[in-house]
Amino acid sequence: MKWQEIRENYPQQWLLVEALKAYSKGNKRILQELAVVDTFSDSVSAMKSYHELHRETPERELYIFHTSRKKLSITERRWLGIRGIS
Repeated sequence: MKWQEIRENYPQQWLLVEALKAYSKGNKRILQELAVVDTFSDSVSAMKSYHELHRETPERELYIFHTSRKKLSITERRWLGIRGIS
């Protein structure tokens, strides 16, 4: 589903969604197709579910959004790792 469709079908809710079709452009992640994994009344429950699911299947591209957001703007951050001092 597209984000606009999701917003219409799940008004004023916290959602755990999976990106089914996405790409990177510059430092932004563009989500073209999404699937709603679960709905929540609060962000704390949504984050708990996200962490559990991410631990089980870390390869899935999961996000938590509230449907009050008109547009999705996701900035990618590059993982640089931990540097030690020698």
